Amino acid sequence: MDFTHFNEEGRAHMVEVGRKNDTKRIAKAYGKVRMKKETIEMIKDGLIKKGDVLSVAQVGGIMGSKKTSELIPMCHNIFITGSNIRFNILEESIEIESEVKTVGKTGVEMEALTAVSMAALTIYDMCKSIDRSMVIEEIKLMQKSGGKSGEFIRKDD
Repeated sequence: MDFTHFNEEGRAHMVEVGRKNDTKRIAKAYGKVRMKKETIEMIKDGLIKKGDVLSVAQVGGIMGSKKTSELIPMCHNIFITGSNIRFNILEESIEIESEVKTVGKTGVEMEALTAVSMAALTIYDMCKSIDRSMVIEEIKLMQKSGGKSGEFIRKDD
């Protein structure tokens, strides 16, 4: 067998984190779903046929954070100590913020980004029958702390 395509000098492999110290790690991510004003009103009034959009999206986001290592190929399986999703309803969009926490050897940035993505996709899925023009946008890491690289806070917003 020829194993030359996947070796430590080159291609696909998970980063070894076994020698790292366990530290408290937190990551926050942001995203937005743009939609018609009428769709926002239907969400606020509880008129979406599939149910309470934001409650389901919150659960979807939290579940997404817990499943990140199954979705992202080289992402480590992490014990998440906390995961939350918050929403801000605007006139033509819903802003989403996730916060994910752990104590471990690697950060939770991917889990926070996945949480926002899954919440946004859940909103889209629940509302697509009335508004297929929705746009998921601006998914980005806002903040992270812990680990060797220290703190990151997005400054451009």
